[in-house]
Amino acid sequence: MTEILEAAAMRIRRANFPDRIRFHAPGLKRYSTSEYTSHDTAEFVSISVTGSSCALSCDHCRMQVLRGMSDLTAFDGSLYELCARLAERGARGVLISGGSDASGRVPLLQHVPDLVRVRRELGLLIRVHPGLPDEPTCAGLGEVEIDGAMVDIIGHEDTIRDVYHMDARPQDYDDVLSHLERYAVPTVPHIILGLHFGRMLGEERALEIVAAHPPKLLVLVVLMPLGGTAMAGVTPPPLEEIGAFFNAARAALPNTPVMLGCARPLGEMKLEIDRLAVDAGLNGIAYPADGIVAYAEDRGLEPTFVNACCGVNW
Repeated sequence: MTEILEAAAMRIRRANFPDRIRFHAPGLKRYSTSEYTSHDTAEFVSISVTGSSCALSCDHCRMQVLRGMSDLTAFDGSLYELCARLAERGARGVLISGGSDASGRVPLLQHVPDLVRVRRELGLLIRVHPGLPDEPTCAGLGEVEIDGAMVDIIGHEDTIRDVYHMDARPQDYDDVLSHLERYAVPTVPHIILGLHFGRMLGEERALEIVAAHPPKLLVLVVLMPLGGTAMAGVTPPPLEEIGAFFNAARAALPNTPVMLGCARPLGEMKLEIDRLAVDAGLNGIAYPADGIVAYAEDRGLEPTFVNACCGVNW
């Protein structure tokens, strides 16, 4: 049955996309394998507007992802001035992120004037992590002409409460995608497989929400247990469930690029997950495991390489 599903997913891919696969290396860390050695971390830079602070302290993250970003709060100047300095050093694009407030919002609205200048005067490509933005923030982002708003879509109230520590519902994520659509903001929703302490719980509902608001692209990631978090010892979902969801996403969004994003378990499991992504007809992979470029080529896919977030195409 698995082989049948994989074959169907690849047929969907070949019917709707060229036989190319993009491998991405965002600027969060230095990255090199025997197949991917040209990564330039200066080309695409991630910035946290809150430093390492976050009111939510989600169980799967505990602000660890923020610590790998450039810290605006430690910079003596505005967001525009930081981006201008990065541009002088060779940056072509930035990811603007940060910790959330108690309602799940990353405080981006106050930075919209700077972001407008960054886009128009510096010409940088801009991606944002807005968290669960309110409508004024969505409207502000619509003024910036960003490349995409990267929103985690959570499909079960228990996960929102127990992992994100928020009083919200899946409908709130549906509403956010509606608001972003209203203001012509390209969306790049993310679905985290196994977010509920390694258990697949609301992922199917999250996929339904995304499919109801056709995005620029969909990014799938897999719970990556991080040391120092409440999920450090959690076991990610089994490969069979991961592969089945990859195939379901490909079928649900046949004309939309579907990517495997940065986060997933390391080691041999990462290699197996990446193989499942190729077999399911996904369009790209961030930080591919060693050997995956050759694996994709063996399946008739031509690799290209981009030093930026999933779906960015300079």
